[in-house]
Amino acid sequence: MSSLPSSSTDTAAPIRFGEALRATFKGHPQDYTAMGIGRAITLLAVPMVLEMLMQSVFGVVDIFFVGKLGADAVAAVGMTDSLLVLVLAVGMGLSMAATAMVARRIGEKDAHGAGVAAFQAILAGAVISVPITLVGIFFAPHMLALMGASASVIETGSIYCAIIFGTNAVVVFLFLINAIFRGAGDAVLAMKALWLANLLNIALDPLLIFGWGPFPELGIAGAAVATSVGRGLGVVYQLYVLVRGNGRVRFLRTHLRLRLDVMRRLARVAVPGVVQYLIGTASWLALFRILAAFGSDALAGYTIAVRILIFALLPSWGMGNAAATLVGQNLGARQPERAERSVWMASFINMVFLGLVAVAMIVYAGPLIRLFTDEPGVVRFGVSCLRIVSYTYVLFAFGLVTMQAFNGAGDTTTPTWINLVSHWFLQIPLALVLAHPVGMGAAGVFAAVAIAQAILALISVALFRLGHWKHKTI
Repeated sequence: MSSLPSSSTDTAAPIRFGEALRATFKGHPQDYTAMGIGRAITLLAVPMVLEMLMQSVFGVVDIFFVGKLGADAVAAVGMTDSLLVLVLAVGMGLSMAATAMVARRIGEKDAHGAGVAAFQAILAGAVISVPITLVGIFFAPHMLALMGASASVIETGSIYCAIIFGTNAVVVFLFLINAIFRGAGDAVLAMKALWLANLLNIALDPLLIFGWGPFPELGIAGAAVATSVGRGLGVVYQLYVLVRGNGRVRFLRTHLRLRLDVMRRLARVAVPGVVQYLIGTASWLALFRILAAFGSDALAGYTIAVRILIFALLPSWGMGNAAATLVGQNLGARQPERAERSVWMASFINMVFLGLVAVAMIVYAGPLIRLFTDEPGVVRFGVSCLRIVSYTYVLFAFGLVTMQAFNGAGDTTTPTWINLVSHWFLQIPLALVLAHPVGMGAAGVFAAVAIAQAILALISVALFRLGHWKHKTI
């Protein structure tokens, strides 16, 4: 691996660094292609990690309240979330393209081009969300049935699934516009949007689920309404910033029209990105389908464990997002070697963090699962999942950052192939073999996940070192 940078600008006086951090949180623009790499990573990663941390809190709090409604409700939420990742695949594919194109234009000091690219991405997201809305509203029970849900889970969760998919546009926009902010280096704006959305959701969850005070008792439907309203408010804030705010990307009248040339370039980056996430998320659905054979306890335990794992993992996504922004902006500024050094530094920081997380998950798996449920069967499966998946987190730390770095460079094709190999050629067949012929049951599925994420990391690091991503044009 390349040696880490040792620039004198990385060791600037604490007062100057503190001033820069305060300026970042106030939304003042920073040139991340000129300052020390360590400082640039910190100024980008801190708000991005806080953004992802709130997303993690949202997932954990949501399942905490729904867990009070029983295993069927938790299984329904887990299945809906597994289906929703198909929507997120589209949103994330567009988001990767938006981040890469906006970051590249900002690195080139082309604010107008960044605004044009941002609007085309939002326009594409609006068009894509319409058919997904219609499918979700009219076919929610059938979607859960395809996931292997029992009759009781379908009866409990159909309304939740219909509401979540019926309002998928707010999910797409929340991810997409935050990706635009991150690509521009306005990470604090993305953080504020997600915190606003999720804090409102957390406040509304118990009110609408249990009918506290003057609110109606909606049960599992209340969780869906709270989520959609919270995300919707976050999108309203994002749009206000794009139209009236002081971020690096601000919409002008000249931006608000269809630009087929930019849309085509966006599509070239976005389509492989969508496929990349569809490959990963479809494998997630396949795993859920395999686990359905072991009953609601296995599904509920897996759902709770995954929410806890994501709680720990999403801050690492914040580090990966910081690396993606630095790669895009530095390539735009014609500094590819600086982009590479940024990725290795972010990877090592991420390795230390996820190493500590893995130890905590292995040692405290039981108490963590019992925070959400006391049902013995659910606890048993949840503990098994937490411990097994955590064993390869140290390796996965490198894979997560380097995969995001490819995307930040606009090279969404390479991570697509990596996902295909690690998830479909390895993870799914291995899960089937370990679960049934080998006789490990649900633990075999969890082991397959751990092995696959380790292989993904090794392949991603090897391909990143080849450096072909440095020559990608978008």
